[in-house]
Amino acid sequence: MKALITAGGKGTRMRPLTFSTNKNFLPVANKPLLFYAIETLAELGIKEIGVNYNPYQLEEIKSYLGDGRKWGVRFTFILQEEPLGLAHIIKVAEPFFKKDKFVMHLGDNIFYGGIKSLMDYFLNEKLNALAPVVHHRENWRLGVPYFDKKGKLIKYVEKPKDPPHDLAVPGLYFFDHHVFECFSGKKAIKPSARGELEISAVYQWLIDKKYNVGTKEFKGFWKDPGKFDDWLDTNQFILDATLKNNSIKCFDKSVRIEGRVKIGKKSRIKNSCLRGPIIIGDGVIIKDSFIGPYSSIGDGCQIINAKLENTVLMKNVQLKHPEKTLDSCMIGENSLIEGNSQHKNGMELFIGSQCVVKF
Repeated sequence: MKALITAGGKGTRMRPLTFSTNKNFLPVANKPLLFYAIETLAELGIKEIGVNYNPYQLEEIKSYLGDGRKWGVRFTFILQEEPLGLAHIIKVAEPFFKKDKFVMHLGDNIFYGGIKSLMDYFLNEKLNALAPVVHHRENWRLGVPYFDKKGKLIKYVEKPKDPPHDLAVPGLYFFDHHVFECFSGKKAIKPSARGELEISAVYQWLIDKKYNVGTKEFKGFWKDPGKFDDWLDTNQFILDATLKNNSIKCFDKSVRIEGRVKIGKKSRIKNSCLRGPIIIGDGVIIKDSFIGPYSSIGDGCQIINAKLENTVLMKNVQLKHPEKTLDSCMIGENSLIEGNSQHKNGMELFIGSQCVVKF
């Protein structure tokens, strides 16, 4: 069994942060998003993972991932020259897979709780393909499976107008080598109206050819932080789910810590209140400040005389005397937020890397 992770794309819905950083490496609870997918696949015992990328992205991806030894896996980097759809990624990855069965995991999805039960079902039932499903109240935005009266999968429709139920297929797909047959011959799948080879077309081709295609519900928690609000929601979920116990150094009496707080190495805190769940990276300086629940503070940040909550600070952000409370913000690397106003109203920020904001 092998795996494929998507690490390409432009991340347009997360601009301006993605002008300078690949979306897959923006942090969730101080961990690059793509790392969650790698950990999920490594837990299955998979050793060979293909990583898809688009032109000009390879060096950045390699700088984050290395060769895979950190997770006990080996990476093969697979170029997709043009963004022609998820199915096209499978097509260009065929030389990597050869005759092996594989799972394709979208790099910007998180499947909390593991996917072993799905892999076991795929293998034990000797399926040619498996489409995991989740309940989703807005499944019309996703791919939707259709079943006959006996519960057999008969159709897979991308973004239907009027779905018959609330099931949807998230960013996880299982196949054997027969999937590559859909890309050649007179009846090969064709690009959709938006010019892409859709993953739904792959499943439909396999269904029409009478291959053994199944579905199984994913019972864990699925997160797809594709937009700003979704990102903050996912950050909250991961902090709640993963912060079990405090990781606290000895600070003086001027520091008050409430709830679950994890603090990295060489961080210095004075005259401040930390109210968890919070994760704080290495080498962070916090002084005369309040850090509220669901905040993630990246390595090297400096927070002086500030109040914030439900906020993600990437690496090396400086907050200096902002008179306003920062609530529901996401601030890119190396940015400076500096205040000199007397206004006390709160504000919401979503800014990219290497910015300076003064107010």
